[in-house]
Amino acid sequence: MTTGRNFAEILRLLDSVQLTAKEQVATPANWNQGEDVIIVPAVSNEAAAEKYPDGWEAPLPYLRVVPQPGA
Repeated sequence: MTTGRNFAEILRLLDSVQLTAKEQVATPANWNQGEDVIIVPAVSNEAAAEKYPDGWEAPLPYLRVVPQPGA
């Protein structure tokens, strides 16, 4: 009871944990349900191309951004 709680942040965290456990993605800071996610580096470009046939944005060579799967 002495620590403040932000339930919106707790729900955001749960959404992120569930999504990242199901899909091979990471969520950026301040991510919210339905926003773009990051393809984890462990996924090769070939595997990512199969999973995301519409492609992805790569603002940096190691950063591949796609719309949230299933959103």
